[in-house]
Amino acid sequence: MKYDYLVVGAGLSGSVFACEAAAAGKRVLVIEKRENVAGNLYTQPVEGIQVHRYGAHIFHTNNQRAWDYVQRFARFNRYTNSPVANYKGELYSLPFNMYTFNKMWGVTTPEEAERIIERQKREAGIENPRNLEEQAISLVGRDIFEKLVKGYTEKQWGRDCRDLPAFIIKRLPVRFTFDNNYFNALYQGIPIGGYTRMIERMLEGVEVRLGTDYLQNKAEYDALADKVVYTGPIDAYFGCALGALEYRSVRFEQELLNVKNYQGNAVVNYTDRETPFTRIIEHKWFEFGKDENGADIPKTIISREYSSEWKPGDEPYYPVNDEKNTALLERYRALAEGERNVLFCGRLAEYRYYDMDAVVAHTLDLCDRELRSPSNSSL
Repeated sequence: MKYDYLVVGAGLSGSVFACEAAAAGKRVLVIEKRENVAGNLYTQPVEGIQVHRYGAHIFHTNNQRAWDYVQRFARFNRYTNSPVANYKGELYSLPFNMYTFNKMWGVTTPEEAERIIERQKREAGIENPRNLEEQAISLVGRDIFEKLVKGYTEKQWGRDCRDLPAFIIKRLPVRFTFDNNYFNALYQGIPIGGYTRMIERMLEGVEVRLGTDYLQNKAEYDALADKVVYTGPIDAYFGCALGALEYRSVRFEQELLNVKNYQGNAVVNYTDRETPFTRIIEHKWFEFGKDENGADIPKTIISREYSSEWKPGDEPYYPVNDEKNTALLERYRALAEGERNVLFCGRLAEYRYYDMDAVVAHTLDLCDRELRSPSNSSL
């Protein structure tokens, strides 16, 4: 059988494209290297709790089209992301807001907090931030930087804050209001029953082959379809012929505990440099409200997250968008433009960090061009 599209990867971007292509009457085959669909969104039920195997994923968006789209495949709860920062036993509210400033400095008004931040920025002599440290101090002052930003960031990226670009932290939420909602988004939540079920519904009626490594038999799979939608790492597609792009990876230590409630919150960040992990996730609180039936489950599951430098065999998570990797990416993009029948789609294929709503929106835009364009009506 000849397919119109071979989709490589059953994560969010590949699944959205496959769903839309099938709805447009195209013959679609999805192949996935793992033994399950959903990519890094994969959730698995354990002891009645949906465990986020590859880290916490909270859908949040102001994009009406993206929100309406995912609503077709899942009912979302009203989870609100309100992490807690733990600095050597001191607990602070995230994102940085008036609760944080009150705990740090004892201030009670926005004017007082702004005055302290401006003074500390001035004392640091920062006018045009050149790196992450200077950018953070200009946003929240040196005290908060030292306690709540520096250690966490250096663990996450494996580099001194002075060696990291300023743009990494520019989107850091800072609010001079009493607001613990991390995402300032119109819509926010997590699929009831987990992300895996949501992706499975997207792929209903689509042929999916699991445990299938595209790159091991690339020529054979390419011959099956008129076009390929590739969602894997762009450098791997070309055999890393120009060199490997760099990532940060994450290792998870999961633990089942015989207690109802371990930390009282879904996410607690450990911001001191000495604690080896970056955060602890307590999975049950993603799906169950703290005062609802989740508290009746007699056990809980936690995951400790350890950030590490990526090496072959590890899962790539965060692209290292520094000058060296950006230059290498441009060379791979030039090669990709020569692949006439291949569409490179998603965070790995584009070597770009995407929130989930941006993945959905970006893939739907690709579908508009590819599936609904008159020039492709012959496919």
